[in-house]
Amino acid sequence: MSALKVLSVASEIYPLIKTGGLADVAGALPGALKPEGIAMQCLVPAYPALKPQLRKYSEVCRFADLFGGPARLLSARVDGLDVLALEAAHLYDRPGNIYSGPNGADWPDNPQRFGALSWVGAQIGLGLVPALRPDIVHAHDWQAGLTPAYLHYGEGPRPASVITVHNLAFQGQCDAKLLGQLRLPPNSYTMAGVEYYGTIGFLKAGLQLADRITTVSPTYGREILGTEAGMGLDGLLRQRAAVVSGILNGIDTAIWNPGGDPYVPVPYERGKASAPRARNKLALQDRLGLHKTRGALFGVVSRLSWQKGLDLLVQAMPLLISEGAQLALLGSGDKELEDAFARAAQQYPGQVGCSFAYDEGLAHLMQAGVDALLVPSRFEPCGLTQLYALRYGAVPVVARVGGLADTVIDANDMAMAAGVATGVQFFPVTREGLEGAVRRTCALWRNRDAWRRMQANGMRADVSWAGPARQYAQLYRDLIASRTFSP
Repeated sequence: MSALKVLSVASEIYPLIKTGGLADVAGALPGALKPEGIAMQCLVPAYPALKPQLRKYSEVCRFADLFGGPARLLSARVDGLDVLALEAAHLYDRPGNIYSGPNGADWPDNPQRFGALSWVGAQIGLGLVPALRPDIVHAHDWQAGLTPAYLHYGEGPRPASVITVHNLAFQGQCDAKLLGQLRLPPNSYTMAGVEYYGTIGFLKAGLQLADRITTVSPTYGREILGTEAGMGLDGLLRQRAAVVSGILNGIDTAIWNPGGDPYVPVPYERGKASAPRARNKLALQDRLGLHKTRGALFGVVSRLSWQKGLDLLVQAMPLLISEGAQLALLGSGDKELEDAFARAAQQYPGQVGCSFAYDEGLAHLMQAGVDALLVPSRFEPCGLTQLYALRYGAVPVVARVGGLADTVIDANDMAMAAGVATGVQFFPVTREGLEGAVRRTCALWRNRDAWRRMQANGMRADVSWAGPARQYAQLYRDLIASRTFSP
C-alpha cells in the first residue's frame, strides 16, 4: 500500500528556522509519521536564514506575480525533511524576526506574507504540481489559517484539510479591504467564511473551513470550548466540537537526549543522573554568575509574557529566595518583565541569574543543570519545556492548565505513595498559588530520596512523538475513509 501523502504548511520549522515551539512540532512530526506510513512534505517560506541551508534544490515552479512580486517554489531534502521552500524576496527577504521588524513591530504586510504561504499551500493541494499533490493538507496556526479557505473556495477536487491550533491567542486578523489582494472571492466574506468581527480572520477561517481541527493537548482542546480560554472563538469551536481533537505534542528525543547532548558538559543516562547533573548545575551556576549553594536551583526557559505567568514569579521572588533557592532564567519578550528580572538579579546577586536572549545551547544546559523547572503559565496549549525537563531529570513545577496538566503528575500524597509523581502542579494561577508550589518543591528537594524518585519517574515517561504520531496517522486515515469533506 502506498504511503498517505500529507502537505504540512507552517511559517517555521526546526532546524531550519525557529522562533518557538511551532517550529519544533513542524520539524519533528514528519520523521515521527514515517513509520506510520505517512509521507509528509513541508511548505515553509524561504527566509534569508533558511535559504543557505538548501544546499541542493530543484525549482518546482515559478509565479510571475505572487501577492506583489515574482516567486519560486524550491524542493530540497534537508536534515531528513522534504522541504518545499517558497522563495519570494518581496515578502520574506528582510532583516529581523520572521514576524516583526528590528523595531519589534509586526511587519505591516504580514497578511500578504502569510496569505501567500497559505495560497501556495492550497494550490499544491489543488494539483499545481501533479507529482506533489497530497491526500491531506495540514495547516499550522494562523499563519497557515487561510489554507483551508483557499481550498474550500478553489476549483476542482480538493484534498482533505486539517488545522492545528498551537495557540488560540494569536489569530491573525487584517482589514477587510484586503479581501481582493488576498485572492479571496467576495462570497468568502461571510460569517460562514473568513469574516471575523468586521475583519478577515486567518485562524477563524481555518477553524471554520478545515475538515478537522486539532489542538496540541487534550485539556487545551476542552478548555478552548469555553469562554475563558476560547478567545472569542469558543462559539465557533463549540459548533464544530465534533471535529476537534486534542493530540499531545511530543519531543524529538534524539535532539533532546541527556546521554548524547553536545550542549551538556557531562552527559548522563537514566539511573545514573545524580552526579552528572550536580556537575552540570555547577557549570550553569558559573555561566550565570550564581553562588555554589546546596539549595534548589529553579529554572525558567520561556518567552517573557503575561501568558507565561512570569509576573507572578517576580512577585514570588522574595519567598523563593527566603527558601534558600536560586533562579536561573533564559528568555526574552516584554521589556517590563525583562527589566523586572534584571532588577531581581541586582537585588539578589548570586541568587538570581538571567540571560535575555534566544540561546539553544543554554536552553539545553538549563534542562541538564536546574533542579526544578518553573512553568507558571496562565494558559498553555501544550508546552514543550516541561517535556524536556522530564527527559532531563529536572522536576517540572507547573500550573494545572492545558498541556501542563496532561503531562505532569502532581506529587500529592496518593501519587507519592503510589510512586508515580513526576512534578508539582498548582492552581489557581496566582502569586499565592505559585508561592505554595515553591514551598512544596523546596520541601521535596530536602527529601533527597523522594526527589530522586520523582526524577526517575520523569525520565521514564514517554515524551517522544511515537504515541502522538500514531494518533495523527489514525486521524488522517479516518478522515480519508470518511470522505466527509466537500469534493
